[in-house]
Amino acid sequence: MRNTPAYDTQFESVRVEAPARLHLGFMDLNGSLGRRFGSLGLTLEGIATEIEVRPCRTLQVEGPVSAQARVLGCAATLIEKLGLPRGVCIRIHRAIPDHVGLGSGTQLTLAVAVALTRLYGIDLTTRRVAKLMNRGARSGIGIGAFDAGGFLIDGGRGARNVPPPVILHTAFPETWRLLLVFDESGTGIHGSEEKAAFRALPVFPAHQAATLCRLVMMQALPALAEQDCESFGNAISRLQQVVGDYFAPAQCGRYASPEVARVLDWLAEQDISGVGQSSWGPTGFAIIDSQLRADALLRAAEERFSDNPRLRFTLCRARNRGSRIRTVRKSASHMVLRAAM
Repeated sequence: MRNTPAYDTQFESVRVEAPARLHLGFMDLNGSLGRRFGSLGLTLEGIATEIEVRPCRTLQVEGPVSAQARVLGCAATLIEKLGLPRGVCIRIHRAIPDHVGLGSGTQLTLAVAVALTRLYGIDLTTRRVAKLMNRGARSGIGIGAFDAGGFLIDGGRGARNVPPPVILHTAFPETWRLLLVFDESGTGIHGSEEKAAFRALPVFPAHQAATLCRLVMMQALPALAEQDCESFGNAISRLQQVVGDYFAPAQCGRYASPEVARVLDWLAEQDISGVGQSSWGPTGFAIIDSQLRADALLRAAEERFSDNPRLRFTLCRARNRGSRIRTVRKSASHMVLRAAM
């Protein structure tokens, strides 16, 4: 039987809020330079996974039933790998919807793992935690969103078995807004289906990868620096078109949901330059330059698609900060009592 190290904690509880993110697309799906993928991502305000951990006698998970099994699995894996005490109660306060393109798996895993390591005073970087928990296989933006928030680019997957490094992190304009389009009737490709899709896809042309990298470097990033929403949006839309068409055989079209695709086509007709799908979807997005215009578009979209119960719309802004970690220390009387036991 394995010996478990004697861990103690000065904390009564640790609470972690991990923000959702949009995956805006890949730059290089060819990989002939030694690195593949290279993701663009944007951290979201208002959509998050939030969990709280406390020491207790057994391993317990409380909260929404839909998230309990995943939280329990994450906790059990980390406890086994680090030899932590099995006595911990995990409360799920809220959770990012699963498999809709908002990074639910990575953010939940990081929230649970960081909460537990903080509870027991184990000093691990988020990247180390992600590698330990087998997250970040293709993209590092979930890790970047957890650590710093904002707009992110990672450098793609290299030969080393580590998550892709975040090579750019910058603030997203505070006045810009995101209109999110949800198809609540289904989920995007994930798990074994996702792995099979990548295996079945043809080699991505090197010249298209070069075009996408140029698009990011010479259009999207300068536009972001100058807060030119139209030019930035045009770059993101073009990247989405190229990458979406490449993935079309796996997801039956440029976008995973025909319902969301119709909304995105309508938004483009309203002169919204930045539209697309986050990751494998089905969630769609539109980048809008002001709250006023975003409010008007939300009302128009809800009216235009009011006969479709599958669709839901929401507005949010970018989050220019990462996760929030709050700790509650044990009271002095509790510490004295424990020391006397």
